[in-house]
Formats: sequence, structure tokens, C-alpha cells
Amino acid sequence: MNVRPTPDTPVPAESGVVHSGPSLPPVSPELSAALRQALLALPERPARMAVAVSGGADSAMLAVHAAAVARELGIGLSLFHVHHGLQAAADAWGRQVHALGSLLGVPVAEARVQVEQAAGKGIEAAARDARYAALAQLADADGIRHVLLAHHRNDQAETVLLRLLRGTGLAGMAAMSPATQRDGVWYLRPWLGQDRATVLQAAAAVEAACGWQAVQDPTNSDPRYTRAAVRELLAPVLDGRWPGWRGIVARHAAHMAEAAEILDEVAREDFARLEPSPDGASFSLQAWRGLSAARQAQVLRHWLAQNGARMPTDARLRDLLRQLRELHSLGHDRQLRVEQAGHVVRCHRGRVWVERRG
Repeated sequence: MNVRPTPDTPVPAESGVVHSGPSLPPVSPELSAALRQALLALPERPARMAVAVSGGADSAMLAVHAAAVARELGIGLSLFHVHHGLQAAADAWGRQVHALGSLLGVPVAEARVQVEQAAGKGIEAAARDARYAALAQLADADGIRHVLLAHHRNDQAETVLLRLLRGTGLAGMAAMSPATQRDGVWYLRPWLGQDRATVLQAAAAVEAACGWQAVQDPTNSDPRYTRAAVRELLAPVLDGRWPGWRGIVARHAAHMAEAAEILDEVAREDFARLEPSPDGASFSLQAWRGLSAARQAQVLRHWLAQNGARMPTDARLRDLLRQLRELHSLGHDRQLRVEQAGHVVRCHRGRVWVERRG
């Protein structure tokens, strides 16, 4: 991956605050307030942060508003652009992002990635993984630990629908979180409660005032791609029948997030009663058998996640539960060994273990 800072944008002052000209492009009070609230809610105000900018209207407007709010709060700002090389216009998109950085008076760092589809992984998922890996490297190179992402309420609603159709569990139905940590970087989504119409209005105002235009990614409206299919084929039908469906689905995601948090608290408490090993890699089978069937499954998911194992499918989880329950009835001396995506679950002398497959 190549990380390239733009050569023609200002360098941050010693304080970490980037000083641009006397004025910035116009901003939406509503979008600015949501961003400001998200930053002020952080346990500690970061000295510097970045915005992931593709060049599209959503991320570009987040950059515009972040420039204004960062100046107000005394936070240094950078723009991160990931060049996927998947579109013929990718070079032009990069130039647009650099032009936006010049307009805002903030530095731009660019990473070029090669998207490789792993077995069983679609191009959208592969590009997303490559993008996060690139953002983490850009953040590390720039000493930044907070990166802003421009997902809005429309994105959140689409995510809930996609996960519902894929049969995800409760945690998955919570969809995107306002703040998540990945590879040592905190990703903040301050606009999950904002409708995209507000973002597009802001983009139109910036274009009218400054002439800068957002790029258009054709895959965003190509129904061959899963998310675009939801956006182009399903969303218009829902708009016609239930105009407020996006807000309803977004509220549903918030309720699922609260429920998932409660279940996680219960799972942590249950696991603490299972006589866990100091490293959390094993627990007592007999103690686990004392839980209800639903809590057995929930604590098993919690235990696997804490040990870095991928979540099994519903079918594999049911099979693992069945084997653990039968194992107890057959006695603790019988050994069990189940492979799960790079990990092995085994049982020996009354204790259940998980370890990386050698």
C-alpha cells in the first residue's frame, strides 16, 4: 500500500490546528451540530483527527463540516483517501479529494490498495476490508486515532435491511454503531441520525458557493451490487408505501443495540460464574450445563468472541450445543474436538477450551 501526503496543502501548525484562509465553504447548522455533539461526547478530545473521503457527496460534506468544527474546537484535521483502483475514474476522484483539501486548507493523505477477493467474499466486502486496512495504516502514519465516517440514516436503514435478509442475529440488527474500534483506530459516525437529503442540500450549497463538485460512483446505483440493489430496487417501493421507513428502521437498530448490550452484560455475568480460566480460554462444562438453553447459547457466543473466534453459523452453533449437552450426559472423560474457522473447540475432563488451530 502506498501512502502519499498531498504536496500542495498546508502543514498543520505546531498546535496541531490547521489554519486555512479567512473563510470556509458554507455549512449546515444541523449537520455541524450533530458532528460537534459527537466530538464533545468523547471521553477525551483528540488533538487530531481525520475524515475518510472518497470524493462522493457524503464524505466530502463531512470533510467540509469537520473543517469548520475542528477549527472551532481546536482539533487538527487531515483527509484520508483510499484509491481502490476499481473504477476508470479513480484517479480523477483522487484529484477531486486533493482539490477539496486545498479548498479547506487541510492536508490529504492517499493510500492505493489492491482489492483481492478471498474465497467466499464478494467484491464489496473485499473492498471494505482493504479500505479499513488502508485507513488504519494512514492513521498510524499520521499519529491519528479517530477517523470520521460519513454514514447517515439512509445507510443505516439499508444496512438493517441487508442484515435482516441475510439472517443476522440481534447484534447484527443493531447495524452500525456511532463509534467502533478496529485495528487500534476509533471510527466515529456522527451522522447516523441525519437524512441524506440534508447532506445533498449541503453539497449543493458548497457547489454554488465554491464550484467544487462531488464525484459520482456508478456502483452506487448499479443493482448488480447488493447494497445498490436495496437502494435502487427495494427502497423506492418502501418510499411509496411507507415514506418514513428509514427513520423507523434506524430506531429499530437503536433498540436492537440496547437489547444487544443488555444481553452482552448478562453473558459476561454468566461467564464469570462458569469457573473460567485466568485467560478466559476455558470454562466448566458442569457449570455451563446449569444455564438455560438460551443462555448457554449466548454465553458460548460471548466466549468465542472474547477469544477472537469467528461466529459460527446457526447450524454449526446448534451442532456444537448439541455435542456439549450430550457430552455431559455421557461423562466428562469423553473428548470432543470441533473446528471453527481457524479455531478448535475441545472438551477434556470437564472443561471446554478454545484455541487457535495450529
